[in-house]
Amino acid sequence: MADNIAGDVLLAAGYVAYLGPFTGEYRASMVQDWLGAFKEQQVPHTAEPNVINTLGDKVKIRSWQIAGLPKDNLSVENAVISQFSQRWSLFIDPQGQANKWIKNMERDNGLDVMKLTDRDFLRSLENAIRFGNPCLVENVGEDLDPALDPVLLRQTYKQQGNTVLKLGDAVIPYHDDFKMYITTKLPNPHYSPEISTKVTLINFTLSPSGLEDQLLGCVVAVERPDLEEAKNQLIVNNAQMTQELKEIEDQILLRLSSAEGNPVDDQELIRVLAASKLKAGEIQAKMKVAEETERVIDATRLQYIPVAVRTRILFFCVSDLSDVDPMYQYSLEWFLGIFMAGMVNSEQAETMEKRIRNIKEFFTFSLYCNVCRSLFEKHKLMFAFLLCARIMMNDNLIDMAEWQYLLAGGMAQLQLPNPSPSWVSERVWQEVLALDTLPTFRGLAHTFRQHEPEYKRIFDSTQPHREPLPRDWDSRLDSFQHLLLLRCLRVDRLTHGLQDFVSAHLGQRFIEPQTSDLSVVFKESSPTTPLIFVLSPGTDPAADLYKFADIMKFSKKLTAISLGQGQGPWAEAMMTSAVERGKWVFFQNCHLAPSWMPSLERLIESIDPDKVHRDFRLWLTSLPSNKFPVSILQNGSKMTIEPPRGIKANLLKTYLSLGDDYLNSCSKSAEFKCLLLSLCLFHGNAIERRKFGPLGFNIPYEFTDGDLRICISQLQMFLNEYQDVPYKVLKYTAGEINYGGRVTDDWDRRCILNLLEDFYCPAVLNPEHVYSQSGQYRQISPDLDVKGYLSYIRGLPINDMPEIFGLHDNADITFAQKETFALLGAVIQLQPRAASSRGKAREEEIVAAIVEKIPNPINIQEVTDKYPVKYEESMNTVLVQEVIRYIHTHTHTHTHTHARTYLQTHTRMHTHAYTYTHTHIQDTNVL
Repeated sequence: MADNIAGDVLLAAGYVAYLGPFTGEYRASMVQDWLGAFKEQQVPHTAEPNVINTLGDKVKIRSWQIAGLPKDNLSVENAVISQFSQRWSLFIDPQGQANKWIKNMERDNGLDVMKLTDRDFLRSLENAIRFGNPCLVENVGEDLDPALDPVLLRQTYKQQGNTVLKLGDAVIPYHDDFKMYITTKLPNPHYSPEISTKVTLINFTLSPSGLEDQLLGCVVAVERPDLEEAKNQLIVNNAQMTQELKEIEDQILLRLSSAEGNPVDDQELIRVLAASKLKAGEIQAKMKVAEETERVIDATRLQYIPVAVRTRILFFCVSDLSDVDPMYQYSLEWFLGIFMAGMVNSEQAETMEKRIRNIKEFFTFSLYCNVCRSLFEKHKLMFAFLLCARIMMNDNLIDMAEWQYLLAGGMAQLQLPNPSPSWVSERVWQEVLALDTLPTFRGLAHTFRQHEPEYKRIFDSTQPHREPLPRDWDSRLDSFQHLLLLRCLRVDRLTHGLQDFVSAHLGQRFIEPQTSDLSVVFKESSPTTPLIFVLSPGTDPAADLYKFADIMKFSKKLTAISLGQGQGPWAEAMMTSAVERGKWVFFQNCHLAPSWMPSLERLIESIDPDKVHRDFRLWLTSLPSNKFPVSILQNGSKMTIEPPRGIKANLLKTYLSLGDDYLNSCSKSAEFKCLLLSLCLFHGNAIERRKFGPLGFNIPYEFTDGDLRICISQLQMFLNEYQDVPYKVLKYTAGEINYGGRVTDDWDRRCILNLLEDFYCPAVLNPEHVYSQSGQYRQISPDLDVKGYLSYIRGLPINDMPEIFGLHDNADITFAQKETFALLGAVIQLQPRAASSRGKAREEEIVAAIVEKIPNPINIQEVTDKYPVKYEESMNTVLVQEVIRYIHTHTHTHTHTHARTYLQTHTRMHTHAYTYTHTHIQDTNVL
């Protein structure tokens, strides 16, 4: 109805003006607030107004979707906002979807794509303005070039009858067809108010519904390409038919408006109406058939929704990792590449249900392996647990209150006396009381006293995570709820409990050590994909890369440079030459050249896939740094370089790099194999002792793989040169030189030498020799090949037993507790910002506190009454003048009371504006 136009247009205007930066959830919340105000003020509007129905053109929206605009409502809203905004749009686009859509939509209009880092950026922008071409400024940061201000503010004026704009020092003609789009890949940009007022910020971060629809299309394209092709053809045909209907309507209206006299006497108009009616009938019939066909296709596509849902969950698990470390950046294209490979490589099946299960299982583990390669050791279990928990949350298998308790604990509502202060600490008892507040655990604190011996058995156990619970608690609680009780009693073993939890729900392979191999990473790379080593302190992958280059016959085609101040021009020339000649380039320590990183980003983006030599590869190393370009991280193949965690993982890494030829290359083959295993156990021992703090070493030394490699070389050399095994020489070179060279504390040196006595001695040549009391760590037959050694290593416990270090089982309690809280802290970082118990967000409470500190308004009348202005009282005159000046200075045309009320009223909007760039699109099922 025409009466509703005012309210609908007012809502749409507010949408365009204010809601672009916000996520879909915030937009819906604000619209509900506005609609409530509409009802209070009796503003007429339709039942459920929205910006798409009010301002959107269905034909145009279809054309946008054909050009690559995601089909979810949030993306369509973003496109409508961009179309009707009076300012140029800046898209927050970490997944690159807006970028792709703009390029496809404006391709035929001569789109100019540019970056702020381009050398001829202003010249390209000037040409676009002059000739009326649309332009796309990609990958901007948190600051925009001030030279763009005249364009952003549209500071045009008339000169000799022409519209012109001053850009830099040049005055150029301004073409009315000029359009400007700006995109950033930063997932959490912090734009200043000055920038926010010059552009329209639009949050194009991927939404769950939009991703599901895209993934569903990918699944069907592989599994049923005929259906996906038919679906796409229907979309095109429907858009064409809708366009034809609109043209017919426009033609009829034009004839009617231009007709003179009686329309019934206009034979041409009657002929057009008859032809239009016939054409419209044909189109309507075709559209009905198309809609029926589309329903059939959609029904078939819906069978693959479980795959799309699982993949959507995994994507948001991966995309959230950037909150943990700035180097954990992954693009949607990279993710979809792994997904498509998983679809192709997963096992086929006779039934749809089994095929879907195969795809989900294969892709989940494939993604886990690819991501783990680029994670530091301390975050691998966290990632596996996050995958498992998010999948279970989607199936409603985890209660949100229990999830919050696991991460952050709880608050006890009822205080009861501690039943056994002798072994139950105050912290443990408060955790039990807090757990008792959850519905599932109601009565736990009361039964704790009755079954105290059974709880003490769990508390004293070396494996409390596997002990049965007292009475019926074992059957009442599921595996996740067991973790909550373990968090109360033995928080130091919670990581072990999480391992069992992940193993039970996803599989043992998700907690096994994942080793990275350069050959595997290299196979997945391309000339346009940089290979990035993410370093930890004290590590250097150069030796491994040089060795790999020898294997690939590229040792003479590998050029390296260590970046730093002034090295940029040399590096750029080196890379330009390598791109043409097909060489490998190795840029080390990128974190030492933060100012040159934008230039490196520009060089990588300028690589033409059609012209680059197929053998070219770019290798980079860097410590974690927030200055490292996000686009390089998202599109590159990343590997973390650090010692593996645990003796088992260290042994695996070493023996996977060895071959049978090397093991048998020594003249004393049996002795070499036995002493090599013993040396590798010593290396793992030396590295892992750091986690015990002063119980391991007084100083946490950074022993590296280089120390092990030189010891292995010396072991082989001395065995070849000496008739008998030179234990004294081996112990001296390893204990005093290779490892001892790093040791600065006398007691630590003494510890190292005593450890070597257990690993470099004649007893280790006995195949029955054991290195620990339990016999888990032992010598094996030297007749075995590499596969035999790997089989033995894979049978070792995942978590090191303190006995291999010569320590008591209680030695790692402090370390285990720190590890547990670090893991839970990392998971907490990935949670979306939630409201507090009082219903306000943290930032909202901060703003409210500031409001409370604002002084009350000064009443001029009270001041003049108390200090009347008199000739003989000049102080009174000055005082009243200062009060008036204060009020006018601080409130301008508003009174101080209005300013205070305004701030209180708009607190919510301000806090949303403060937090919108911090808020990621989250799975709606995850708190």
